[in-house]
Amino acid sequence: MSPEVFCFADYPCHTVAIDILKAPPEDDNKEIATWKSLDLVESLLRLSEVGQYEPVKQLFSFPIKHCPDMLVLALLQISTSWHTLRHELISTLMPIFLGNHPNSAIILHYAWHGQGQSPSIRQLIMHSMAEWYMRGEHYDQAKLSRILDVAQDLKSLSMLLNATPFAFVIDLAALASRREYLKLDKWLTDKIREHGEPFILACVTFLKRRCPSIMGGLAPDKDQPKSAQLPPETLATMLACLQSCAGSVSQELSETILTMVANCSNVMNKARQPPPGVMPKGRAPSTSSLDAISPVQIDPLSAMGSLNLGGSTTSHTQNMQGFPSSLSSAFSNPQSPAKAFPPLTNPNPSTPFGGIGSLSSQLPGMDSGPLGSGIGSSIGSGLGMPAVTSDPFGTRKMSTPGLNPPTFQQTDLSQVWPEANQHFSKEIDDEANSYFQRIYNHPPHPTMSVDEVLEMLQRFKDSTIKREREVFNCMLRNLFEEYRFFPQYPDKELHITACLFGGIIEKGLVTYMALGLALRYVLEALRKPFGSKMYYFGIAALDRFKNRLKDYPQYCQHLASIGHFLQFPHHLQECVQYIEYGQQSRDPPVKLQGSITTPGSLALAQVQAQSQQPGVPKAPQPGQASTLVTTTTATTTVAKTTTIARPTPSGFKKDVPVSTIMPSINTTNIDTLLVATDQTERIVEPPENVQEKIAFIFNNLSQSNMTQKVEELKETVKEEFMPWVSQYLVMKRVSIEPNFHSLYSNFLDTLKNPDFGKMVLSETYRNIRVLLTSDKAAANFSDRSLLKNLGHWLGMITLAKNKPILYTDLEVKSLLLEAYVKGQQELLYVVPFVAKVLESSLRSVVFRPQNPWTMAIMNVLAELHQEHDLKLNLKFEIEVLCKNLSLDINDLKPGTLLKDKEKLKSLEEQLSAPKKEAKPPEEMLPIVTTGDFLPFAVAPSTPAATTTACTTTGPPTPQFSYHDINVYALAGLAPHINININIPLLQAHPQLKQCVRQSVERAVQELVHPVVDRSIKIAMTTCEQIVRKDFALDSEESRMRVAAHHMMRNLTAGMAMITCREPLLMSIATNLKNSFAAALRAPTPQQREMMEEAAARIAQDNCELACCFIQKTAVEKAGPEMDKRLATEFELRKHARQEGRRYCDPVVLTYQAERMPEQIRLKVGGVDPKQLAVYEEFARNVPGFLPSNDLSQPTGFLAQPMKQQAWATDDVAQIYDKCMADLEQHLHAIPPALALNPQTQALRSLLEAVALARNSRDGIAALGLLQKAVEGLLDATSGADADLLLRYRECHLLVLKALQDGRAYGPQWCNKQITRCLIECRDEYKYNVEAVELLIRNHLVNMQQYDLHLAQSMENGLHYMAVAFAMQLVKLLLVDERSVGHITEADLFHTIETLMRTSAHSRANAPEGLPQLMDVVRSNYEAMIDRAHGGPNFMMHSGISQASEYDDPPGLREKAEYLLREWVNLYHSAAAGRDSTKAFSAFVGQMHQQGILKTDDLITRFFRLCTEMCVEISYRAQAEQQHNPAASAAIIRAKCYHNLDAFVRLIALLVKHSGEATNTVTKINLLNKVLGIVVGVLIQDHDVRQTEFQQLPYHRIFIMLLLELNAPEHVLETINFQTLTAFCNTFHILRPTKAPGFVYAWLELISHRIFIARMLAHTPQQKGWPMYAQLLIDLFKYLAPFLRNVELNKPMQILYKGTLRVLLVLLHDFPEFLCDYHYGFCDVIPPNCIQLRNLILSAFPRNMRLPDPFTPNLKVDMLSEINIAPRILTNFTGVMPSQFKKDLDSYLKTRSPVTFLSELRSNLQVSNEPGNRYNIQLINALVLYVGTQAIAHIHNKGSTPSMSTITHSAHMDIFQNLAVDLDTEGRYLFLNAIANQLRYPNSHTHYFSCTMLYLFAEANTEAIQEQITRVLLERLIVNRPHPWGLLITFIELIKNPAFKFWSHDFVHCAPEIEKLFQSVAQCCMGQKQAQQVMEGTGAS
Repeated sequence: MSPEVFCFADYPCHTVAIDILKAPPEDDNKEIATWKSLDLVESLLRLSEVGQYEPVKQLFSFPIKHCPDMLVLALLQISTSWHTLRHELISTLMPIFLGNHPNSAIILHYAWHGQGQSPSIRQLIMHSMAEWYMRGEHYDQAKLSRILDVAQDLKSLSMLLNATPFAFVIDLAALASRREYLKLDKWLTDKIREHGEPFILACVTFLKRRCPSIMGGLAPDKDQPKSAQLPPETLATMLACLQSCAGSVSQELSETILTMVANCSNVMNKARQPPPGVMPKGRAPSTSSLDAISPVQIDPLSAMGSLNLGGSTTSHTQNMQGFPSSLSSAFSNPQSPAKAFPPLTNPNPSTPFGGIGSLSSQLPGMDSGPLGSGIGSSIGSGLGMPAVTSDPFGTRKMSTPGLNPPTFQQTDLSQVWPEANQHFSKEIDDEANSYFQRIYNHPPHPTMSVDEVLEMLQRFKDSTIKREREVFNCMLRNLFEEYRFFPQYPDKELHITACLFGGIIEKGLVTYMALGLALRYVLEALRKPFGSKMYYFGIAALDRFKNRLKDYPQYCQHLASIGHFLQFPHHLQECVQYIEYGQQSRDPPVKLQGSITTPGSLALAQVQAQSQQPGVPKAPQPGQASTLVTTTTATTTVAKTTTIARPTPSGFKKDVPVSTIMPSINTTNIDTLLVATDQTERIVEPPENVQEKIAFIFNNLSQSNMTQKVEELKETVKEEFMPWVSQYLVMKRVSIEPNFHSLYSNFLDTLKNPDFGKMVLSETYRNIRVLLTSDKAAANFSDRSLLKNLGHWLGMITLAKNKPILYTDLEVKSLLLEAYVKGQQELLYVVPFVAKVLESSLRSVVFRPQNPWTMAIMNVLAELHQEHDLKLNLKFEIEVLCKNLSLDINDLKPGTLLKDKEKLKSLEEQLSAPKKEAKPPEEMLPIVTTGDFLPFAVAPSTPAATTTACTTTGPPTPQFSYHDINVYALAGLAPHINININIPLLQAHPQLKQCVRQSVERAVQELVHPVVDRSIKIAMTTCEQIVRKDFALDSEESRMRVAAHHMMRNLTAGMAMITCREPLLMSIATNLKNSFAAALRAPTPQQREMMEEAAARIAQDNCELACCFIQKTAVEKAGPEMDKRLATEFELRKHARQEGRRYCDPVVLTYQAERMPEQIRLKVGGVDPKQLAVYEEFARNVPGFLPSNDLSQPTGFLAQPMKQQAWATDDVAQIYDKCMADLEQHLHAIPPALALNPQTQALRSLLEAVALARNSRDGIAALGLLQKAVEGLLDATSGADADLLLRYRECHLLVLKALQDGRAYGPQWCNKQITRCLIECRDEYKYNVEAVELLIRNHLVNMQQYDLHLAQSMENGLHYMAVAFAMQLVKLLLVDERSVGHITEADLFHTIETLMRTSAHSRANAPEGLPQLMDVVRSNYEAMIDRAHGGPNFMMHSGISQASEYDDPPGLREKAEYLLREWVNLYHSAAAGRDSTKAFSAFVGQMHQQGILKTDDLITRFFRLCTEMCVEISYRAQAEQQHNPAASAAIIRAKCYHNLDAFVRLIALLVKHSGEATNTVTKINLLNKVLGIVVGVLIQDHDVRQTEFQQLPYHRIFIMLLLELNAPEHVLETINFQTLTAFCNTFHILRPTKAPGFVYAWLELISHRIFIARMLAHTPQQKGWPMYAQLLIDLFKYLAPFLRNVELNKPMQILYKGTLRVLLVLLHDFPEFLCDYHYGFCDVIPPNCIQLRNLILSAFPRNMRLPDPFTPNLKVDMLSEINIAPRILTNFTGVMPSQFKKDLDSYLKTRSPVTFLSELRSNLQVSNEPGNRYNIQLINALVLYVGTQAIAHIHNKGSTPSMSTITHSAHMDIFQNLAVDLDTEGRYLFLNAIANQLRYPNSHTHYFSCTMLYLFAEANTEAIQEQITRVLLERLIVNRPHPWGLLITFIELIKNPAFKFWSHDFVHCAPEIEKLFQSVAQCCMGQKQAQQVMEGTGAS
């Protein structure tokens, strides 16, 4: 419609306030004016949320284009809860105002600072800024500058700089720092500290983008505008910050940073020219010459890729005796703190400097004079030396002394060749360059090959002519200097350079430092990302000198440790082997043939596993690979071992990079298929490169490039390789990529190669057979999913293409039968497989359902489905299949195939025989130990050269007897210390003797605890098991105990001895050396030698003593520990003796009798003397001590008698005993007929498990028992006998409850473990709703964890089974509200949220019943809840769930207690300041100090602990009152309030001051979180304490907090509505049905004057009304059952009275509120509560004058209000089922369907139980709906309702039909529903009054008239007030002679009734008139 005709702005509406705009929109343009209407915008947004998103968005395109400013204001000014489109529009509009719009400043200012704008708007604006800038092509700096200006104007820069994405923020910060708005370095440091690695990564990416040359790449672009270049100072600052944190980030990132730092000077220094001829058009000189960047000029040390600086500086210098003293300076360099650079390249270094001492011996020619000195001097120069010590290659074992890291840009390369120090003359330079020209083949120069150049260089190097030597030096120097520009070379030139470079190393043209540098360059290049330019350079160079690798074993290690080492190209396969052999300084064996992967790489992984023992730094022995492969390769190797382990004929191992074999999401592994393939016939395998191409084709296949890829395949693959391709496609692709099946199927169609199709099909069948016959272990998930995938594929390439599955290939029905016979495991494989195959039949013209073949299989599945013990998930599979095929499972015709014995006999097996443990054929085992590879597997046996020859074989002879040594203090060592006075050092310096004792004591002290604990732990288990076995039938516990001690002592001593001897030797010696060195200050070399010798000797002499001390300490501690372990055993024997029987373990007895041969069988009674002799031997010979013959008392502690108290039956045993007794009782009660039932057997095994747990009484047994019980519950299906099932569940619960007992393991541990079992158990059990509900109902599940798990397992609605399960669970727990009162929606918060999302997103194909379920949940819980994720409500629910969370960090409770005490004192102190503000600022400091404010989690825990403590204090105070009744209640209350009020004030202050003053979000979130915590604590307390629950503390917290937060302060006023919403949510969650114990306090809270006033009066636009109405409904719902059954005991009477009072207040002060919500209230008030309902119905608007109903001849239809409809704010049509409403509407319009009236009663009736027959809500809704429709209908005809106009319409048909058709109960409810509308004068009152009278007049029986009278009368005979409409209806009825009221029999049926009518008539009409009427009627 044209806007000229109709424009929203012309009609009354809320308009956009546009007075602030500088340039308002055109006034006369009607089309624009339309958008002034806020109502229009709001309605559109509302529509967008109900499925009209796109069309609405289209509508907005006009205002976006023509009046964006007005639209933004409109969007900002409406308050709506429909945010999605609103936010999207605001984001779309913001860029307009970031550009140059005339109103931009005003709009941005309004959006940012406007009153009432929610913080999310700011987030949007910031997000839009980032988007606007980052979406631009080249990150336009002008835009950035504009954003910065805007941010400054809005004073929002600091907020913007705290936003994301980092890329934008960093850019902005850089610009801001240039304009001096902030200090960049400080800002960067803060952000790095806050966000860590992600932010650092963003900085690096930023630098790469803004300064590409920093990665050593191209020089800055000439056409890069000046503004886009990063100024040097910014670059410098950023690099300095990044460098300082390079140590704390991942290796890769850190290397990038260091490369940047290193290249930084490239970028900033002058540009050099490359050698002539390399670059097509010489390199342009770089534009920036920035030499003055001090912070980045880093000294050589710090730029090293891998600083291995361990320890302190002194230790380095000690280790380097052979080097000149100038070296130490290299280490104490202030600019390279060691901590900043942990070892980067070498994650598992051996000792950093172990090898240096012997380095000189390995430098070739080091001992020969001149060279040695030369190298010394060059090393000292600060370039080479650091390279040696902090050597990038870990411990140097190679003949390349001076490898230097990439710091060559600061250091002149002249140090590498001292002889090249002079500057070369022009002609030398020219000649050198001319050779380069020839290599790079640039005319006019003749060309030279690389080999020719190398030969020439070889000649020049050794030439006698000085000039030639100079050319040689000049060329090499140029080449090396040029290295950093290699990345810019074109590919061809780079390759030539690489060959040249490698050749120089190969031919040995460089030595020493230059060689080191060259090798370093190659290594660096190879470390570059796989496939990069420099990587190829490295590969080419390496290829050149591969045969030299064996000379540099250490270098090989570094190559092998490169992350992508295993991906080096295949033509370098040999090279790879060279390196592997190089590591052992050997040449490789003869080249291995063909393409079989060498197991070398496997062996490598094994050695690596052996050599990577963390924490044992050992110097590598020559030839042993010490640090083989870095961790990154470890993973690749392992990932591949699955396939490499079998050297197989088929070449599947190398064709696909690891990543494609194992797709990241799909954990399926195809081992089963690979193994099977290995044993099949050889398939011709294409060459390596073809395999790679095939993999590439499939990797990149898509629908769009299908034909092209098919062509590629045809060109690439020869015919004979097609079988291989088919095998590859099925095994490597189809089996693990179900999502691409249709793609691959189309591929086959496009290929049009029938032979290939057949190959694929037969390969598919082959693999299916492999999987069907594989071992079907329960946990073999991957095989099951492979089989499902192949089933799906099989269906696609056969059935879907109308091809049959032949009987000979796969017999589906027999397969199902066979699986059924063989059992559950087989079914788990077969059923899903068959279902997947059949799924495709839907796409087939031939095989779609009703095809006999398909239906026959479906019928077998249906028969399976009927099996009662079939696993749930299999039933599910079958149901899902039926749904997919649009079949109803009940329509299928299940046969009796499964029971057919005949069929079984002739069955051909397609599955393997079940569970035969077949031995794998030999050839499958990995063959690693072939001759060639031996050195890998066996480490060389060169012993480590330690200082002393301590490695004597066998244990030394003992020197001490057990009693000699006193272990009660370290001083016990002193008397036995042995010092040999002949030691030269001690003769020279006798004072050093005193060092000995402390050295030995310190060594013992360090080792004693770890050794003792470890020894006892290991010995204990062995000893306990053996003693238990040997003495199981011995009834004497004392014998058992003595034997256990003997054995324990022996084992512990032996264990301790072997553990501590070696470390003790080393430790004593080290301690001695340190002490000697300290005493002698600066020892001479000679003294040092003496010290070494003395230390070794003394350590040797005293090691035995120290060892014995530790052993004895361990033994003394072991005895009591052993007693504890065997306590149960001893106690069982005692117990038996007290009962007068001999103990023996029955289980052992039967085992011994049945299984053991006579010779070694245990007999009942004492242990055989031969066996006791073993234990006596243990006692006689304690390892490490002299043998003792005194058996009676070998040690001190056995002399004491056995302590009695240890054997009192502990609580746990009692609990177990009770549990066992109960279980036995249950088992006895089971009838004998069910004795063999599997459930009975399961109960027996449960009883055994309890007995086992009781005997061992350790956590592990308990955990096993718990798992057994949980799994037992989950596995119980309903097939069994009902009574038995009940008993079965009862028993399992009994066990769990026993474990949960506080005296056993406690609810915390138990619930955690039970929840873990639920989460981790297998799918087929997991979804047993009854069992899970049972566990939840019994408080055995940690709901928070379970809820999260359930939400995740639904996979956003994709996991069909989980969704169905979640739906059932939610329905059981939250909708049917059966017996699980303690579960609230908060407990299933995430589950409900996921279900809601699923329901919303997949409206069309959501699981059946989900939308309806969600509607019910919503109507139950969401009347006042917005569930935005992360919104306030989310906070509240997370708070509730966190209130029951455990696992607080240690010490937190004490901290919280201390802080709370501090705060209470501060709060009550005089100096607290107004509103405690001073106290608060002091206290926040303390909270910071204690670290409470660090994370949200800690804050949450703090609030929880404080709430718990305050509540605890209240309980204690009230308990005091019970003990001391004299204490006055007031004093006790004051005591409680002392803490509670302080706590509330703290909460209020934190809420007020959290976030910035204007940031309301944090305040509200915090408030919701705290309220949630208090609610959670309350609910838990309420559940645990039950009748002992006290309301007082919670009531006080809520009421005080409500008062605090409603104080008249500006900051609180701005958030008042959100505060009230939070309180409403809180009260709604605590509604009386959920927490009945809190009901009085609850009623007091909701009726508090401040709360009512704020909710109903002060909140604008009546926004508080619906929430308050919901709370009243909560109250009525709770009262309803009591009122309905009239069970009003004292407490209920008090509550009822309170409710009446609240209603009276509302009636008096807020009658409009009652008017608007009367419907919702009457809906939940039981029909018999007359007065309660009258109170609500009597309400009328305060601005209305009610006409007196008693006025004679009152003309109701003439009243002015009578045609105005009242406001009804309840959605009453919501309860109507959609079909019912459709039929109803259709009937009202057209009076069809005809059956509507006849079916009406059955639609309203829900049961046959008297009193509950009808759906009251539906009756109420129906009456009101039909009435409103009738009024509208009459108005449309132009008349008004009256007795004459309401007749003969569809509406009245319905009413009359109901009056006649319903029984008495139904009619009463129906008439009540009408009477509920008789209120103040309005159109509803008038219509329904006429209807009531009409029904009376037209009634066909007197019964109906009597009931109408009853309904009216019972409302009139109660106390006032009476609704006006009720009065006028009744008066009309008795007054108007037309109704003949007084002539009816029921008026006169009894004298008292007659009297009643008369008195009512007199009240209504006055005595005289009443008399006349009655008589008049009587007369007539």
